Amino acid sequence: MIANYHTHTFRCNHASGTEEEYVRNAIDRGIKVLGFSDHSPYIFEGDHYSYFRMRPELLEDYVSSVLALREKYKYEIEIHLGVEIEYYPKYLPETLKMLREYPIEYLILGQHFVGNEIGEPYCGRASDSEELLERYVDQCIEALRTGMFTYLAHPDLLLFVGDDDIYCKHMQRLCAAAKELDMPLELNLLGLKDGRNYPNELFWEIAAAEGCKAILGCDAHSPEALSDIIVEKKARALAEKVGIEIIDTVELKKF
Repeated sequence: MIANYHTHTFRCNHASGTEEEYVRNAIDRGIKVLGFSDHSPYIFEGDHYSYFRMRPELLEDYVSSVLALREKYKYEIEIHLGVEIEYYPKYLPETLKMLREYPIEYLILGQHFVGNEIGEPYCGRASDSEELLERYVDQCIEALRTGMFTYLAHPDLLLFVGDDDIYCKHMQRLCAAAKELDMPLELNLLGLKDGRNYPNELFWEIAAAEGCKAILGCDAHSPEALSDIIVEKKARALAEKVGIEIIDTVELKKF
């Protein structure tokens, strides 16, 4: 693995280790490019707060920590500063205004909820609702068409337990849009390691048929995740099985 752009920190409330431990493990593994992309703060109305993301008041510390490590290890590894964020049209403008106050280089789209999150189900919860699947795909496509995202993380996150034909119908639309926009799709190593519902082999068969490209993402929530060669080999085996091309690096898109 040459590059990993999907790396979290303790600020998201479900990751462990220090940023420097992630950097050291990446260097020891031979990774040349390390992107930090913790779960972005979001500016919601009222007092709503997502338990799985950093709070706005932690953003400055996150930025300064990553930038300091970039300087310290500049001769050993290339470090980039990003965030993983959902596309919530109602709240995105204020959130982007906040993010643009800092030298954040890129956004990864990680659509964990549909709608604008509040009152909506988590996409990883089993559902046979075609409406939810269709909304998820529509929202991802709308997000990708903004041109502000570097890639789509765990595109197969949504756990649809209905008919495969319905799943294929909608996910084919998502993959076709990704192909049209030359948008890489992340083959998520955390999901593979933990035995989650993703990576979904059926999704990746669809993506391969559409001519999409995949990027491996550790989705690292611990420093050790950057050292796991076994799970990388499993991901590459899956990619080879379905016939999808894996790219090593991506172009960071300005937002």
